[in-house]
Amino acid sequence: MEQKITHLHQVESTASDFVVFAETLTYDTNHALEFIDITEDVKSFVRRSQVNFGQVSITSDHTTAAVIVNENEPLLLNDMARVLARFAPTGDYYEHNDFSIRTVNMTSAESANAHSHCQHLLLGGSESLPVHNSSIRLGPWKSIFFVELDHARPRSIYLQAIGMKKSDIGQR
Repeated sequence: MEQKITHLHQVESTASDFVVFAETLTYDTNHALEFIDITEDVKSFVRRSQVNFGQVSITSDHTTAAVIVNENEPLLLNDMARVLARFAPTGDYYEHNDFSIRTVNMTSAESANAHSHCQHLLLGGSESLPVHNSSIRLGPWKSIFFVELDHARPRSIYLQAIGMKKSDIGQR
């Protein structure tokens, strides 16, 4: 199959035109397997960042909450939650949850949440997306989700935009 370049984006810039911008956003989640659409929050962040051409990274601060890109269609979200629950059911035996044998990374409020960690294996903790003309490049059906895999609580994501500033770019 022959590859065809449909658009070539050429940008000129100096090192002083480069910007790195970061923020942490916090969400109060309501339940396990909750898909929170954060697309507009990330778009707003990119606008504030002044990045015209570059990348935005969205990273969960947690090992039991994920960041994904997928379609925001309610029945599909139900399907995805069902697949995750089947992949790593809460009622299965997990050594991580067996506090009689586990000795590492224990806290007084430790959760029996190995299923959430295992579900995280499928989804991952971050996404990086291109920024072009100060907009995130997303397909028409794509949304950015923060996915709670454990239980209701305050959660956070780290956003970082890197690239060339809006006002200083010369396009050819």
